[in-house]
Amino acid sequence: MNLFIDAWHYFTTAANWDGSAGIAHRLVQHVWYSFLAIALSAVIAVPIGLLVGHTRRGGGAVVGFANAMRALPTLGVLTFVVLGLGLGLLPPLLALITVGVPPLLAGAYAGIANVDPTVVDASRAMGMRERQILLRVEVPNAMPVLLTGLRSTTLQVVATATIAAYVNLGGLGRYIFDGIALYKYDRVLVGALLVALLALVLDSLLAVVVWLSAPGKGRLRRARSAA
Repeated sequence: MNLFIDAWHYFTTAANWDGSAGIAHRLVQHVWYSFLAIALSAVIAVPIGLLVGHTRRGGGAVVGFANAMRALPTLGVLTFVVLGLGLGLLPPLLALITVGVPPLLAGAYAGIANVDPTVVDASRAMGMRERQILLRVEVPNAMPVLLTGLRSTTLQVVATATIAAYVNLGGLGRYIFDGIALYKYDRVLVGALLVALLALVLDSLLAVVVWLSAPGKGRLRRARSAA
């Protein structure tokens, strides 16, 4: 119980929120690392998933690749990359990509591949080109699945971005690694609670976005009209 009381005192002390080692600054760093990792993962995974889903070729390879990446130990990957590239922001980003790519890749592929074939055939019958079919027909219909993959990626990257502190960077992982090193386990609890809270907030926001993107219900259209 004392551990939770000490963590609460840490949260409620104004001085712990200010400065370069404060909660606010560490939170911004964590969000920035997570954003970079998610953006890089999307650049890699989404085009491949869209192409494979549209052509219906290579689906087995995509599933196998995604599963293989999920099996990689993130901390082991980080250590290996650090040995090759040294310290800095790049090693944790590369390690986080192994976490971020699989859900986005699977979501993009599954979303496009599961679009109603009759809708795609009708689009071809109307004379639409393959690129137009992909961007104007398949992607809008697959948007809920695509965003669900983004939601999963965000949760996993935010939770795993604590590893940035392992290579002397900032973020909420600083509280966890520093707390363990100094035997201040209330700091470890502070870091864990902040990561969990951040993940829950982002997940709730993305859940609303997924709900709004559902096709055939006019949710996004009504939202734009109301704005």
